[in-house]
Amino acid sequence: MNLQQLRYIHEVVRQGLNVSAAAEALFTSQPGVSKQIRQLEDELGVEIFARQGKRLVAVTEPGHEVLAIAARMLGDLDNLRQVGAEFNNESVGKLSIATTHTQACYVLPKVVHAFIERYPQVGLSLQQGNPPQVCELVRSGRADLVIATESVADYPELLSLPCYEWNHCIIAPLGHPILDSASLSLEEIARWPIVTYDSAFTGRNQINRAFQSHGLEARVVLTALDADVIKTYVRMELGIGIVARMAYDPSLDIGLGMLDAGHLFDSSVTHLGLRRNAWLRGYTYDFIELFAPHLTRRVIDHALKADGSEYAI
Repeated sequence: MNLQQLRYIHEVVRQGLNVSAAAEALFTSQPGVSKQIRQLEDELGVEIFARQGKRLVAVTEPGHEVLAIAARMLGDLDNLRQVGAEFNNESVGKLSIATTHTQACYVLPKVVHAFIERYPQVGLSLQQGNPPQVCELVRSGRADLVIATESVADYPELLSLPCYEWNHCIIAPLGHPILDSASLSLEEIARWPIVTYDSAFTGRNQINRAFQSHGLEARVVLTALDADVIKTYVRMELGIGIVARMAYDPSLDIGLGMLDAGHLFDSSVTHLGLRRNAWLRGYTYDFIELFAPHLTRRVIDHALKADGSEYAI
């Protein structure tokens, strides 16, 4: 058994059981990957993958256990490299943040600016997607931390740290009748076509539940992955928009008015997610504290050392 074999099975799963794609990602040959996987299975005495002919079609029950151990071992290997980097130069390196468009556009700019001023030699990258996509980036090791909503807690490999609560608002073109509402209600919102978030976003569940609990049907005519796209179609008068409150800026969103809807929809919580076995560089702790001041190094280390359950403030 060797680390290369563990890398092979890990990458095969990451590539959707496509051995050829895994070999290409690892800069090696497909027959070589297949041979090493077979040798590992022979040594362990179990099949990691179920096969149809030469094609891998599923992960077996013992395979899931093997892959979980392999992921931990490979993570620990990365941690060893991080330890060396930490002590060789604490202010040089890379940090990859996986997050949603709303966080990247409306919450993180001040944090990123402050971080780059403090660590000019750290290469910072933002990878964007919907919550499941960005959680997967961290789970698979392609990003260092994720900032998203409650969906972070759906990934047992990730430690989920709550950061702050937020709610939704209604946006509409200036002059739209809904902006004259003295007391906004779900019944009034339901009268109009709605443009809002894709169902992959946790906040969309809060919107759906609110209407359903009042026996109302929301006329959602368009969904999108980010608030800027929603605003574009609201300006075209396709419908009124329901977006995160943080995504509305009166100085930038010219031509749009806003009504707070915090009394109509349950609040959402933005979480920060880390791999449970992660070794964090010093500057990673600083980035997290810039984003969520209550998440100090002491708090994070305590949470990482805790056994299992999601940390609660």
